[in-house]
Amino acid sequence: MPDIRVVELFAGVGGFRLGLEAASERYKTIWADQWEPSMREQHAFDCYAAHFGQGENVVCEDIKTAKTKIPAHDLLVGGFPCQDYSIAKKNSEGIEGKKGVLWWQIDDIIKEKRPPYILLENVDRILRSPAKQYGRDFSIILRCLYEKGYAAEWRVINAADYGQGQRRRRTFILAYHKNTELFRELAESVCKKWLKAMHSFVTKESVLAKAFPISGHEKIYTDSWIDEMEYAGISDVSANQRVRLYDSGVMMNARIYSVDVRPQKEAAIPLSAVREKDPVNERYFLKEADMHKWRYAKGAKNELRRKRDGSEYYFTEGSVKFPDPLDGPSRTMLTSESEVGRSSHVIEDCVTGKLRTLTPVECERLNGFPDNWTNTGMPERMRYYCMGNALVVPIVTRIGKALSEVI
Repeated sequence: MPDIRVVELFAGVGGFRLGLEAASERYKTIWADQWEPSMREQHAFDCYAAHFGQGENVVCEDIKTAKTKIPAHDLLVGGFPCQDYSIAKKNSEGIEGKKGVLWWQIDDIIKEKRPPYILLENVDRILRSPAKQYGRDFSIILRCLYEKGYAAEWRVINAADYGQGQRRRRTFILAYHKNTELFRELAESVCKKWLKAMHSFVTKESVLAKAFPISGHEKIYTDSWIDEMEYAGISDVSANQRVRLYDSGVMMNARIYSVDVRPQKEAAIPLSAVREKDPVNERYFLKEADMHKWRYAKGAKNELRRKRDGSEYYFTEGSVKFPDPLDGPSRTMLTSESEVGRSSHVIEDCVTGKLRTLTPVECERLNGFPDNWTNTGMPERMRYYCMGNALVVPIVTRIGKALSEVI
C-alpha cells in the first residue's frame, strides 16, 4: 500500500502525528509547522522537535509565510486555534477573531495545494459560532470547501464516550476532493437517493461513522443548500445569516444534511486509573492557606456583583464536585489546569489520601500521550498549557485507521 503523505499545521506537541502513526505505518508526516505568536519562547515547537526532529520540513514560523513552503501531500491535518470559538473565552469573535481568522490561511493552502484529504479539529462550539449569528462560521468553512471541489463530513466526539479518560468534546471535520474515490462514491449515492443516502452516510457509512459507531439519532435534522447561504467574503456575510447545524453531518455538492447522533458508548477510563501510584512532589498538594479560595471557586454562587459602569447584577452558578470523583472520566482539561480555580481538577492522592492537583504526567495520560511527553525542558506551567490545548491522541488513531481503509 502506498504511503499517505501528511502535512501538519498548528502542530502543537504532535498529537495528530502520534495518533496517525499509531493508526498505520502508511502515514508519513513530510512537513509540519508550529508557532505561537504570543510567546517569546516556543516550548511546544521545542517539544515537537525533540521527539520528531527539526529541519527544513519541521518549522517554527508564522503560517502566513510558512504556507508558501508546503510540499504536495495527500492529507492535510491541523487543530487550528480554537480560542475564538471557545465557550471558555468571553465574547468570542469566531472566524473574525484574532486567531479565528487563521482559517483563511488554511483556506489559502487548500486553494493552492488541493490535497485529496483534509482532517481538521476544533472545539464543539464552532458549529454554533458566533453566538449572535448561529452557525455562520461553520457554514463559511463548508462553503470554502465546496468552492474548491470538496465534500465534507463532521462529527462532535466526546472522548469519554469512546473509552477515553476525559470528557473532551471536539469537532472533527473530514473533507475529500472530487478526484477521490470516496467523493465519487458518495456523489453517486446522493445523486440517486438524495437525503436518504446522506442520512445513511452520516449514521453508518462515513469514515467518522465507522470510527465512532452510534446507537441511534434524533428525529430533528437540517436539510439545506449551501448556495442559499449568502456569502461573498467575510465582510459580505449577511448579518441575518444563521443555520442550525447538529453534531453530525455531511456536505455534498452544496447540500447539507445534519443530525444529532447518540454514541454507542464504551466504558471510559476512570480518573482513578490515571493517578500516579508512586509518591508525588509536595508542590502538587493543596495548601491550607488556599483552601478557602478552592472552596469558593468550586462552590455554588448567587451573589450581587458590579459592572465597570457601576450597574449591579446577580451572578449565579452551580457547584463543582470537590474533590473530583475517581470512579469516572475527568472533566475537560483547560490551559489553566492546576491553578487555583473552578476548572482545575482536585483529586485524592493515591498514597497519602490528601487533596492535590493533577500532575503533568496525569494530564498527558488523560490526552493519551506517553508519560513525560512534554518533559522536554519547558516550564511546568507550560506543560499544563500544552495539554489544555492538545487533542486526545487515541481519537485521532481511530479516525486514522478508518481513513486508511478508504485511501
